[in-house]
Amino acid sequence: MWPFSGCDDDGCSAVDMNAITPASVIAASPFTLIFLASTLVAIRTIYPRLSSAAQDDERDGENHVLPAHAPAELRQAHAAHGARSAGRRSVAWAFGTTVGLAVTMGILILSEVMGIMDGVGKVVALKMTVPGLLFMLVFVLPWLECQNLVRGAGWSLQRTSKGTLPRFAWGLHLALFAGWLFAFWKIGGAVPTGAMKSVGHKGDDGWIDGMTRECLERIGVVGITLMALLAGFASVSAPWHTFGEASRNQKPISEGDVNRKQSGLDATREMLTSKKHRLAALERKVSDPEFLAARASGGFVGKMVGSFRGASKEETEIKNLRIEVSGLETMEANLASTLLLMKGRRKQTERASSTFGRFLLVPSYAFSTYCLYRILATALTTLRRMSAPSASFSGSDPINRFLGLLARHWDPKLDQLAWARTISFALCGVILVASANSAIQTFHLFAKWTPGLLRHAQANLALIVGQIAATYVISSSLVLRGQLPGEASSAVGTVLGGALSPSFVDGWFEGWFLTASLLTWFGLWFGRKVGAGGGLDDDWDDYGTEEMGTKRH
Repeated sequence: MWPFSGCDDDGCSAVDMNAITPASVIAASPFTLIFLASTLVAIRTIYPRLSSAAQDDERDGENHVLPAHAPAELRQAHAAHGARSAGRRSVAWAFGTTVGLAVTMGILILSEVMGIMDGVGKVVALKMTVPGLLFMLVFVLPWLECQNLVRGAGWSLQRTSKGTLPRFAWGLHLALFAGWLFAFWKIGGAVPTGAMKSVGHKGDDGWIDGMTRECLERIGVVGITLMALLAGFASVSAPWHTFGEASRNQKPISEGDVNRKQSGLDATREMLTSKKHRLAALERKVSDPEFLAARASGGFVGKMVGSFRGASKEETEIKNLRIEVSGLETMEANLASTLLLMKGRRKQTERASSTFGRFLLVPSYAFSTYCLYRILATALTTLRRMSAPSASFSGSDPINRFLGLLARHWDPKLDQLAWARTISFALCGVILVASANSAIQTFHLFAKWTPGLLRHAQANLALIVGQIAATYVISSSLVLRGQLPGEASSAVGTVLGGALSPSFVDGWFEGWFLTASLLTWFGLWFGRKVGAGGGLDDDWDDYGTEEMGTKRH
């Protein structure tokens, strides 16, 4: 076992995990309560909101579909049954556990920095929290996401009428999960040498502890890359929708336009639900043993005649229904994206029509201006790094410098530039939260080109959010670990085992940030040029198609 060092008011002392006493477990009870409370809040409050979009397909946990004419009472019972299904409960608890562990680890890091709470209790809590987060990120969440991908492709993982598991669906699921594990481990080969620096351990770990540190290294680098991509995506989305859309001569959106688009979406969803119900009924019929026995009862001559006739009428109808369902799902995704964008533009127009509303728009304009500044400053810093390798955006950004000065004023011994770098990474989370609405609108613009991406994102939204939160916390911990003095980071350093190199963090983050910014800008510009993602005016004309679909239904 690792010899942990716990720091208290009298200094730091070695703590052997084999000698952990009930008193040390009790000392960790505040963190246990934090974990339980945050887990319950995530499951009962956050998860229902994130999973609401994934439950719009009218399927319960057993792949049953209600017809469009089902009464409201039956729909409520159907939704309640789906919420109690094993699949959705496992996703809810996986999401809640991941968020709870991420919150607990964040509190542990803050308590280590501020030097509060019992040192031994922090050691025990970290020993449980870090491996738990790794297990959720590497195994549990990807396993559930692979399940959702297989289901989204139209394959059922439920037992057949014979009580056996579908081999192809489960084989595809296992293949996807094995591919994820292979790709995750291969990431280590792409990590540059020197990205991680050893801090606080002597290198005498066993294979389990070594595996933990290998996983931490990969998650840390993946987290830096992920946050850079998301921050770049959000930094372009905010000014695009704040300045770019406002400068366009657009047709005003009325309440009637929104209602017509909503009616078209409702009609499409009703038709899609009816088709899915008919498809599910036919699939159950052709898989029924009696139906199969009736087809095989014709003997040799009957089989020969059937081979000349081709597929049965049920099989032909199933094939046609699958094509129709795929087309309706594409139409539904496009209509849902357009409706969301129309509501956002109408809300922005209404807000800008009053003096108080225009006053409320000032923070969004200021934030969008900062996003533009950050993109330009990061690009200039990247060019400067060619001649001065030590140049970094975090050291020149006025907000980071100001916050770094405050941190140094709090403790004169702190390294201002080091804390400016840490604050710069922390501001990425602020950018994502502040530009969430703009980022969602941009995502829906891109989803109009690839509707399948929207469906998969909605089905895995809770799991994706949990992954981002946990990865962000681990990456922030590794970044922060490199800025903490040895006497203030003994427990963190012993469990994490290393820290991300500051020079690596600067160059790696800024490179991926600029890449995401350029790709997002190009996608929005190209979408506006071709008329597929830049505006909504062209989409209003498709209501005639929706209305025709309603009449056909």
